[in-house]
Amino acid sequence: MRRLAVLSVAGLLALGACAEDTTEPNDIKPASPSLADATSSAPVGINVVLKSRPTQAQLARLNAIGLVKSLLPEINGLTMEARANQLRDVRNLPFVKGAAIDQEVNIPPPTDLVQVEDFTGGFSTWNQDAVDATLQPLSSARDVTRTGEGVYVGVLDTGLLSTWPQYFPEERIAEEYAATVVGGGAADRGRVVVLRGEQWANDVCAHGTHVTSTILGFRFPGANFQGTAPEATVIPVRFKARHSANTRPFGCSWFSSMSAAGLIYYGVLKRDELGSAPLVVNNSWGGGNDPLVEAAVNFALAQGVLLVASAGNGGEAGMGYPGAYPQVISAAASGWIREWATPTWWFGLDVPEPTAAADFYITDFSSRELAGQDLDVAAPGSWVVGPFQLQRGQTSWFFLGGTSMSAPHVTGTVALMLEENPSLTQAQAEAILESTAIPLAAGCRSVILVPGGTTPEEICFGADATGSGLLDADAAVAATP
Repeated sequence: MRRLAVLSVAGLLALGACAEDTTEPNDIKPASPSLADATSSAPVGINVVLKSRPTQAQLARLNAIGLVKSLLPEINGLTMEARANQLRDVRNLPFVKGAAIDQEVNIPPPTDLVQVEDFTGGFSTWNQDAVDATLQPLSSARDVTRTGEGVYVGVLDTGLLSTWPQYFPEERIAEEYAATVVGGGAADRGRVVVLRGEQWANDVCAHGTHVTSTILGFRFPGANFQGTAPEATVIPVRFKARHSANTRPFGCSWFSSMSAAGLIYYGVLKRDELGSAPLVVNNSWGGGNDPLVEAAVNFALAQGVLLVASAGNGGEAGMGYPGAYPQVISAAASGWIREWATPTWWFGLDVPEPTAAADFYITDFSSRELAGQDLDVAAPGSWVVGPFQLQRGQTSWFFLGGTSMSAPHVTGTVALMLEENPSLTQAQAEAILESTAIPLAAGCRSVILVPGGTTPEEICFGADATGSGLLDADAAVAATP
């Protein structure tokens, strides 16, 4: 099993020593909680989707089992607290469509202000070159003319670090719409609440900041680097995450009921405030198959929100949700065979145009498509550079690997497509991405997997790992009606 490291970019550029975290990315728990898991008498949160709006009599029956905490009327959903072994009782109620334990959703760990409004003049990086967004190293030339101008991009994640103005232009963050999701589970009275305010910029996990940097680009000491959609406007919604022993020293987690609330927030925002302005939301997270989350996905889509999600880092164990849902555009993680060829390969080496399938592979951690799951395209998710802090208040940049890094390339590309056609639907966007993807046949590649390595290792992948092939942003925009 390949192990990805979280490496300091500054240390590599200085040819100095780098600390390495050799634990494996694990932002996905592919399996859903089953009735067999729910035998404990411990209090838990339970997510419930009803067949219609709840009546007082139905709420009374639920309260006889546990305690109803939050109502999500947009999707006929609610959260409640009960004992784990009462999940069966909830599911057996005739008015209940589905119910699941409110499980943890995980992500991998992975003071100067920016003086420009966007990074359209920034340099190229290997991953933007690989998806044909940019043209060549040490150049600001773009392969695709669209930049995401006029398009909102939601980043449903851990929010942004308090130092975000040192990484991104203030003009690119829609602070007026940014929000924070709190609550979930059986703790904090179990209520799930979405709050506007400044908490979204108090992240301590750094994951959402790195994801945002792929979409917008980022400032690196002495230089700016392009993103897939550098003139898009990002709306961060933060899960008020907690550090978890299950997600390694730098990992954070939250509850799936919070994921549902975040998706509903974007749906309501599109319906009530953004109106005709296009919105695509990036979801670089995943968990089990939860009916509350699926209902929230369908609600957001019904309001005209487009959704992209990471496939997961579960490898052969299969995809996580919501990425595995057929109605969500999902992203697997690809890598480049020339990674680590030189110390400055990530911005100094050229990915020839057009992108050639023979130059790329699917990482072994990238979740494979199981029966009943839907994997759409692959995008760079191995050794992607972006802002990532391990200490509060101190700016730093790291290489991260995971399908969390793949998804924002796809999200940024959808933003370019929405600039071309603001009325583009989810189904149209998915069909275009799949039809323009570069086919990647099952096979093997020889790749140097670690910095300083000299002996290539063979990486093999099957047809269940690739979806329709490698993302091609330029071709996708060209094919947008």
